[in-house]
Amino acid sequence: MGRRRQTDEGRAGAEATEQVVNESRTDRLRIRAAWMYFVEQMTQNEIADVLGVGRVTIVRMLAEARSRNEVKITIESELSEIVRLERALERTFGLQQALVAPLTAPNADPIPAISARTGIFLSDTMKSGMRVGVGWGRTLLSSLPFISAKSLTDFKVISLLGGVGVARRYNPAEFAWRFAQVFQGDGYLIPTPAVVDSVETKIALVERCGLQEIFEMADTLDAVLLSIGGIASATTFYRGGFLKEAEREALVSRGAVGDLLFHFFDRNGDLVDHPINSLVMSVDVDRLRKAPIRILTSGGEEKIEALLGAMNLIAPTILITDEESARRMLEAVSES
Repeated sequence: MGRRRQTDEGRAGAEATEQVVNESRTDRLRIRAAWMYFVEQMTQNEIADVLGVGRVTIVRMLAEARSRNEVKITIESELSEIVRLERALERTFGLQQALVAPLTAPNADPIPAISARTGIFLSDTMKSGMRVGVGWGRTLLSSLPFISAKSLTDFKVISLLGGVGVARRYNPAEFAWRFAQVFQGDGYLIPTPAVVDSVETKIALVERCGLQEIFEMADTLDAVLLSIGGIASATTFYRGGFLKEAEREALVSRGAVGDLLFHFFDRNGDLVDHPINSLVMSVDVDRLRKAPIRILTSGGEEKIEALLGAMNLIAPTILITDEESARRMLEAVSES
């Protein structure tokens, strides 16, 4: 009897949590629609197209916003500033959608908030039949607890880079495999080191060890899920022993501001001229840009330059970041 009571209590707790999450999503969508309609003067049809819902749903949400007194002369909600930032990011960087996570304080660690926002978004976005290429890092790994597990048919997850032996907690293979498990899909890994010793070794591994098929899968991806690293901080890549300090300094001297799947790039989004970019066992950027859905999730003061470069490098369709990073990105663009 005691065990049954615990099971019932656990189920009730899970249902309560899911209800809170669903209510938060609904509130956020309603405020977003109200902002577009009353502030940006968009038509209901235009808002429906942007949010991916029917016009009748927009009419209902606008009516509810008025009944809740969220709309008077201005939109009275703590989410209004977040929505303003999202719309500014979308306009400035040509994004289909920006998702900004609020922070409790300007100096708070943004990763937990970004990860939570990412997990909720992925729960809604992942569908049966999709092929999804994934990167790695603390932000992505931390998003897993916030993803609602469900069974998707014919769902494939492809790791976009080789493994890391030292930094085990943030190993690309670990995230790809666990992400596939959340949706009961199939995981495809690149069973090599993240960085090899020569171009000849890279060619041999791809052409002679059966990796060509995995790399070719990247040409038909429905979505890519990526995070970036900043060059100034001790990133996972640096801690993993693949990047010596002398190499990091050389990359900085050539304008590198960050890396995407260990491809180092500058503020303009161009790959820097350095041998390490030819030794990385990861899918190249041109292939990633073919995916119709390109999700970039990152944030933090040390990554602002990298985020700005990534806007040109990968041209994400979806950006998930925190409010302080969003402000800094917009300020940097306005000052340039």
